[in-house]
Amino acid sequence: MSVLEMNNIKKGFGSKVVLKDITLKVEKGEVVSIIGPSGSGKSTLLRCATFLEYIDNGEISYIGKKIVDKGAVYPSKKELQQACANFGLVFQNFNLFPHFSVMKNISDAPIVIQKRNKEEVYRETRELLKKVGIEDKENAYPCELSGGQQQRVAIARALALHPQMLYFDEPTSALDPEITAEILRVLKSLAAEKMTMVIVTHEIDFARAVSDRVVFMDGGVIIEEGKPEDVIDNPENERTKAFLKKLHV
Repeated sequence: MSVLEMNNIKKGFGSKVVLKDITLKVEKGEVVSIIGPSGSGKSTLLRCATFLEYIDNGEISYIGKKIVDKGAVYPSKKELQQACANFGLVFQNFNLFPHFSVMKNISDAPIVIQKRNKEEVYRETRELLKKVGIEDKENAYPCELSGGQQQRVAIARALALHPQMLYFDEPTSALDPEITAEILRVLKSLAAEKMTMVIVTHEIDFARAVSDRVVFMDGGVIIEEGKPEDVIDNPENERTKAFLKKLHV
């Protein structure tokens, strides 16, 4: 079953067209990595999928339910908020609340928004902290954590809401190589558990290792998509070949 379906998505900012008729489907348990040069529309596509940006044309469905109808017709604010429960989003700059402890950063939304049992959420939060390898940091504040630790808190916070899928927008771009390896390990463990994920990344080796499917975008369109061994190791399109050659892949 498809978790996400985006059909004929168009998005522009003023006279600049950023997404030109994009169609993307993500199946349950699938890991899709989106690669491509800066300015190709990758992050905008994620922002449209998560309703942070409104599309100009097209339709978006989650779990078979149409949220944005043909012609970019959006539902009520309440219905849109309900649709947001389908996914979690992890940003490249963490977006943690600086005045909340790690425990509160992760547990606040499940308790306040989802109205779940406080003790149950705290117990689950501790399990998530263990899962991402920072179980000793529940009382720390974001300013006391390294970039890699903050990113792991952000991942745990997204998982705490029990989403159907997770989006990652360049999850390692703000981190140094050693810390990047830690985050990639966490993402690999989620992939092994069949968590549905869409990852915008410049880490080509990681995309090759963890993805079921790789999508190469350039100029606001999907140029090529398929298995990592096809798109990364044996690309057919000249633009894909040129992009990967620049990265010395």
